[in-house]
Amino acid sequence: MSEGKRRYFGTDGIRGRVGQFPITPEFVLKLGWAAGRVLTGGQGGKVLIGKDTRISGYMFESALQAGLSAAGVGIRLLGPMPTPAIAYLTRTLHASAGIVISASHNPHYDNGIKFFSAAGTKLPDEVELAIEAELDRPMVTVASANLGKAKRIDDAPGRYIEFCKSTFGLGTGIGLEGLNIVVDCAHGATYQVAPRVFEELGANVIAIGSSPDGLNINDDCGSTHPDMLREILLERGADVGIALDGDGDRVIMVDHTGELVDGDELLYIIAQHRAANGGINGGVVGTVMSNLGLEHALTALGISFRRAPVGDRYVMEHMQREKWVLGGESSGHIICQDRTSTGDGIVSALQVLAAMVASGRTLKELRGGMVKYPQTMVNVRADKATEVHAHPAVQDAVAATEQRLAGRGRVLLRPSGTEPLVRVMVEGQDAAEVRTLAEELADVVRSAMADGAP
Repeated sequence: MSEGKRRYFGTDGIRGRVGQFPITPEFVLKLGWAAGRVLTGGQGGKVLIGKDTRISGYMFESALQAGLSAAGVGIRLLGPMPTPAIAYLTRTLHASAGIVISASHNPHYDNGIKFFSAAGTKLPDEVELAIEAELDRPMVTVASANLGKAKRIDDAPGRYIEFCKSTFGLGTGIGLEGLNIVVDCAHGATYQVAPRVFEELGANVIAIGSSPDGLNINDDCGSTHPDMLREILLERGADVGIALDGDGDRVIMVDHTGELVDGDELLYIIAQHRAANGGINGGVVGTVMSNLGLEHALTALGISFRRAPVGDRYVMEHMQREKWVLGGESSGHIICQDRTSTGDGIVSALQVLAAMVASGRTLKELRGGMVKYPQTMVNVRADKATEVHAHPAVQDAVAATEQRLAGRGRVLLRPSGTEPLVRVMVEGQDAAEVRTLAEELADVVRSAMADGAP
């Protein structure tokens, strides 16, 4: 089902500015009711609710709770917990579904609602469409005797911490003793659990971004703002830095010299380690934005590589189609499906640390097997961004650019899913050439959009 047919759901749930439709208490109340009816088949059941640390989470938690109760659905409240923790607990507590109140890496004034199936996976399009259809119906409350009851699961953090630890080493007995790690929790959902996971595995942990106040989530910290992490890592002489995002499903890392290691490089390190130990189980799925250096490095190892559209749900779809277990995005959203059912920043970081410990090599040394190609991205404003590919002048310019790169790079024109923009990306071996080609191609796109579609 195409994304365009959905009115509220995007690639990762429903998201927007707090107080502006649909991120309002009234809408979220009815969303809870509609989702409860669809996800439990109108047969009661229980649904988990977790959230990140932004202040509006309290309001939306109450609204969802009321809507689910009105639909006759039992509620289990988890409090502030990472998004992948809700996926894990939904599966292991045999709930009908899990709901996360989070806007991921966005500022505190945004929020969103996303869902997991009973299997701990993102909802398929047809289920999201069924929820939207239910939203069009009048809200009817079940009889008082059938209203859903709410309970709080007090041991949720401990359950998830033990799960994360279980994905590290897998019975080898190795730990993180002697490793000095700086962990940036982005003042978000991982602030309680991430430092404990690494500490309990033996590491010396310096936790930053671990004092949420409802407003400081992702504020100059976390995976989207790693400068503070790099500064503290260098000051303290730590071995590695780990930067999580506000809801804990993404991770980027910093090596001991202060160099950033992005999602493409982390994916390469995990794949290389798995392949060396007989556990790659197929190939790797990236996205159209994955660096060409990742594809070339994996090919050199004899590992197949496929590209999916941007978005973890599309990466997962390709993984399932190929029956592969490893995939991810440059942003650090990495899926290790043989460990868990969704992108998990802590679990992904543990797989990289396992490669470091097992090999005795630093993060800098492990990333050395992949050489990143320079990329230049230029955003071009366009009211009809989806029509850019059809313009003859743009088609000719893309063909000419690809010919000039002659196998040494690639070109990508991608309409933004959230803004009236065309993203013009050129990638190649020579940074100066890449910048020049990207600007030239962006100028053609601007002219074509000004002239209108053919």
